[in-house]
Amino acid sequence: MKLYLTRHGETEWNVHSRIQGQTDIPLNETGINQAKALAQELLEKQLQIGKIYTSRQIRACETAKIAAQNLGVEVVIKDGLEEINLGKWEGYTWKQVRELFTPEYEIWHENRRYQIPPEGESYQQLLDRLLPVLREIAAEEKEDVLIVTHSAVIMTLMSYIYDKPFEDMVKNFKTKNAEIIMLEKEMLEK
Repeated sequence: MKLYLTRHGETEWNVHSRIQGQTDIPLNETGINQAKALAQELLEKQLQIGKIYTSRQIRACETAKIAAQNLGVEVVIKDGLEEINLGKWEGYTWKQVRELFTPEYEIWHENRRYQIPPEGESYQQLLDRLLPVLREIAAEEKEDVLIVTHSAVIMTLMSYIYDKPFEDMVKNFKTKNAEIIMLEKEMLEK
């Protein structure tokens, strides 16, 4: 059984490099087209997706529903797949965060796995809510599944699986909108 993870399609906040976190932003026209292209890619690769799981955030749900229409499969909204909560930093660019929240940013930047941004959550907290959900999906499903989620979710998971420093997650595991990442069920049993 395989889990195919994908990042939602593009939003206007992606275009303007704004931190989305758990702020609900819909797909833009490019994002809608990316979701359609995602479904087409899955069909062309002849991947046998039995079900699509998605974060409840609008951008992920829209991506999942568009893909599901083309694949003819069910969409299940699953708590725990949401993007990291970056609290007060959401809506700003990273440049603005460095300027407006300098002391908090510097502390977070040095230990982002465990450090919590103001009113947010750490990458470790994200991992602690994500892993049980993914393991539950892997245990329940017999067919391969698509999981529509978010950039930091995928980068955090990949850093954990491959035992790479969380501070290097962007360098190592940056994920494009609607890019497909394949995981074997066994990779979650670490």
